[in-house]
Amino acid sequence: MRFSVTFGAVGAGRDPRGLAELARMAEDCGWDGVFLEDYLVYQGDASEPTYDPWVCLAAMATATSTVRLGTTVTPVPRRRPWQLAAEAVALDHLSGGRLVLGVGIGDPGDPFLSGVGEPSDPRVLAEKLDEALEIIDALWSGEPVTFSGKHYTLDGVQLTARPVQRPRIPIWVGGNFLVPAVRRRILRWDGSTAYKGSTDAPQQITPDDVRALRAEAPSDTFEIKVTRGDPIAFAEAGADWWGHWIAPGPVSEAHKILRAGPPQLS
Repeated sequence: MRFSVTFGAVGAGRDPRGLAELARMAEDCGWDGVFLEDYLVYQGDASEPTYDPWVCLAAMATATSTVRLGTTVTPVPRRRPWQLAAEAVALDHLSGGRLVLGVGIGDPGDPFLSGVGEPSDPRVLAEKLDEALEIIDALWSGEPVTFSGKHYTLDGVQLTARPVQRPRIPIWVGGNFLVPAVRRRILRWDGSTAYKGSTDAPQQITPDDVRALRAEAPSDTFEIKVTRGDPIAFAEAGADWWGHWIAPGPVSEAHKILRAGPPQLS
């Protein structure tokens, strides 16, 4: 099992420079991954400054050499899929092939959806996410892409830069594990970073949930990331990653958690 920390790019010490320093400390202290929540306004609260997570990831990539980096999760319907595909390729090269793209529909209450005239109906967001993932995967091939969907149309367009990683940058799917469509989406891609229940009242994924998902996994390389809970029980159930979410707050608290290092399995 590998161990990660997750930050929000919000508040003092969580700007690009500060997160680069935190990522370097995490690497030095034995953590295997550092992930960012993807908000433009952190959880819809404008009381603290929020920084673009993709710029922060670029700074983190230049400050580290071994930790995995990524988002958990990027609300793909808020983005143009071809722009996201190109940015991910650039970051995969900058990091030397260490990027993970965590994806989800996003929060329907995000002010940068309904507040800017974008659709916010969860069903529409799910449709856009599924179409966008097909487009992103196809564009990463480096070949011309023609696509005709309900929300996006591409006519022979091409990104000539390809990711370092093969067959693609890993795509980990988030969302409510209890929703059948989310579960089907998870199993179409490369990993799970799902939760249970609503975002307002998330439940803990259990070791039994991990065993069930592992039994359905499409390949041996499929990765399951959990947050909180007993890491030993989750490792025995087949989880690949155990994550510690570090809440916004004083940088000194983040330093304390990072310096303590990841949990010990024995």
